Amino acid sequence: MKATIKDVAKLAGVSFKTVSRVINKEVTVGQDLQDRVWKAVKELNYQPNLSARLLRGAASSIGFIYDNPNSNYVIDMQHGILGECHRQGYELIIHPCDAKSENIIDEVLGMIDRSRVGGLVLTPPMSEMPEVLAALSKRKIKFVRILSGSHPPDDKAPCIFIDDRTAAYRITQYLIDLGHKSIAFLGGDEAHKSSIERLEGYKAALKDNKLPVDKKLIVGGEYSFESGVKRTRQLLSSSSKPSAVFACNDEIAAGTLFAARIQGVDVPHQLSIVGFEDSPFSRQAWPNLTTAQQPNRTIAQRATALLIECIRNSNNADHKVESEGFYPQLIVRDSTCPALGRKA
Repeated sequence: MKATIKDVAKLAGVSFKTVSRVINKEVTVGQDLQDRVWKAVKELNYQPNLSARLLRGAASSIGFIYDNPNSNYVIDMQHGILGECHRQGYELIIHPCDAKSENIIDEVLGMIDRSRVGGLVLTPPMSEMPEVLAALSKRKIKFVRILSGSHPPDDKAPCIFIDDRTAAYRITQYLIDLGHKSIAFLGGDEAHKSSIERLEGYKAALKDNKLPVDKKLIVGGEYSFESGVKRTRQLLSSSSKPSAVFACNDEIAAGTLFAARIQGVDVPHQLSIVGFEDSPFSRQAWPNLTTAQQPNRTIAQRATALLIECIRNSNNADHKVESEGFYPQLIVRDSTCPALGRKA
């Protein structure tokens, strides 16, 4: 017969409540008791009943809410979250949405009520919308934010913060060191703070090197291939053509590369291109794209681990879940080279 939680408790010599606390990874159980319980679980091949946990009111699933046109980003997030959910015995509910909708708060709260998730992983722009965060906090719903910044913006809830500004500064400085003085910036959606942070890093590097910030070379748009194509055609048809392009993500950069080829512009000798994130686009394009490595799957996995830790310690006011930071690193590939007239 299938082992029950009482069988585990009897073999381990503890109460079934202690077994439940250990399985739910609550920090109130000592290491010795944990070892005894896990030994009994393994010996009896005990499998926790997730349906029963849900009926008792315990969380057995978490939600991932997003609004992002970047398919590679979304897929990486899903894989990272799902992997951690499987590892810790949780189900995943995925909910795409329109962050600009007038009913976005009702939509999010309605999804939570229907699915009875224990908490949410939020990505930009949802993770950076004060009205959404306030509504979740009011309902005492656990959430972890993935957002752009060099540090946590507050202590209201744990987050995974990504230092886009410093990474963008280093990208721009790298292009300047190659001798480029006319560097275009192709931004992402303005609703995403990452686009703003990357733009600030780009501007700071130009100013520190006493180069002008030319507004004609700063073109806003979306985090998409099509947006990269459209804006690059616009840049290449202007009187002040750049010698390098810093694209806010790899999809935009791939669009830039495509547009350059269509117009007969050699990459990297006539136009150096840098992306951001190190998505499959950066490795599949030819030439391979210089980019900033952002480990999205790992980021998603860590966000999920923090969320589950929050859920399992809901009743422990003394337990604080700490935020974590990620710092994208420059990866130099074949889409960049010294500016014309500058020796390598």
